[in-house]
Amino acid sequence: MPLADAKEYAYSRDLDLVLMAANATPPVCRAMDYGKFRFERDKKEKEARKKQQVVKVKEVQLSCRIDVHDFETRVNHAKRFLSDGDKVKAVVRFRGREMTHMELGKEVIQKFQEACAEYGVAEKGAVTEGRYMSIVLSPIKNAGAKNNG
Repeated sequence: MPLADAKEYAYSRDLDLVLMAANATPPVCRAMDYGKFRFERDKKEKEARKKQQVVKVKEVQLSCRIDVHDFETRVNHAKRFLSDGDKVKAVVRFRGREMTHMELGKEVIQKFQEACAEYGVAEKGAVTEGRYMSIVLSPIKNAGAKNNG
């Protein structure tokens, strides 16, 4: 329909002519109440934001000389975070001459990963960045439902 006819059609019915697809050939327009259209669109966007789940990354700090009880406490924190649906980043910090014994940190991270295996799975292997070695654990979907239900 020519633009002039479309304008006449829309304005005679007290509606707005709204451009729906500008890239199409010919461009697609629709005769509608633009205020109502914007209200409905905003309402849908708000609803979509409400349903969106925000994933947080919680950090648990370890050291390569961590004691058993401290390690268990950190594991319990990580399990709680994972069951709540958050990701957990386990970080081993090397101080001073500990840098020469990176394998100790690797063992601590491996042990941590095994302790949290029923709640979360590693996204990828341990990553070394300067004096830090870290691993990110993602929650397993059914683990949170099992513990909260």
